[in-house]
Amino acid sequence: MKLNKFLVILFAFSLVLFTKAFAQEEQEMDRDTWQARMEQAKADIADLTAKKDALQKDIDALTKQLNDKNAELTKVTNEYNTLVPQAKYDEFNKDLKTLEGIVNKKEGKKEDAEALYAKLAASNLKCHPDFADRMKKVKQGLDSWQIVEQKPAGYTVVKGDCLYKIAGKKEIYNDPKMWPVLWEANEKGVISAPPKVKKTIKNPNLIYPGQVLSVPKLTDALKKSGLEKAKKWKRSMKKRVVKEEGKTEEKKEVKKEEKKDTKKEEKKDVKKEEKKDTKKEEKKDVKKEEKKDTKKEEKKK
Repeated sequence: MKLNKFLVILFAFSLVLFTKAFAQEEQEMDRDTWQARMEQAKADIADLTAKKDALQKDIDALTKQLNDKNAELTKVTNEYNTLVPQAKYDEFNKDLKTLEGIVNKKEGKKEDAEALYAKLAASNLKCHPDFADRMKKVKQGLDSWQIVEQKPAGYTVVKGDCLYKIAGKKEIYNDPKMWPVLWEANEKGVISAPPKVKKTIKNPNLIYPGQVLSVPKLTDALKKSGLEKAKKWKRSMKKRVVKEEGKTEEKKEVKKEEKKDTKKEEKKDVKKEEKKDTKKEEKKDVKKEEKKDTKKEEKKK
């Protein structure tokens, strides 16, 4: 219809121009020229009219085709809507609104949002005119949702654990050398501990099952500090080992000397006993001789 109006306006405008041109040249034209011009104008008008009619036919055909398609779409939409129970529609709409809120605010876990999206995507209602564009936007939001890995706020000690082992766990620091970071964070107090279990970690080698350790986020500064403290602790432990080894050697020497002295004393005691025994035997022999002599004297008398 808009095209039809445009053609009418164009035709009128052309006629006006022709009329003005004709009026300007009217005095200069003779009758034959004027007659020829009029015939040409009539031919142009007839040609434009024919073109207008042809275009109008195309417009009418396209308009009819568009109306038919709209009627067909309306019919299909109505049929589709009759196949979808209102309760099912409302439930889908409610779940989609929930999902939209989660994705827009990036709240909760992405895995949960993806699971809800998968549930909705499995329904035929995802193609419904009311939901198709919304589902597309939700998918785009999920694709752009970047997961930020968060370190656990605490770690509960179990039997067999040590700070070195805990720091090496993938979900903690994935680096055993970061154990001083854990020690420093919990030296003056752990997050919690069972009754009768120490609430502090004075000695990094002594931690107890049930203690909930604070696990600070590993910054560059903490990482550098942790490495330095781990090296210092290693050096100090080596010195302790050397000292302990020195003390052990001293103890061994002392024991050797003690054994020597003990053996000497034992030898002395043995010799003393042997002397005593020898003297006793000598005394016995003297007494026997004396007795013999006494008896001999008595017999002589």
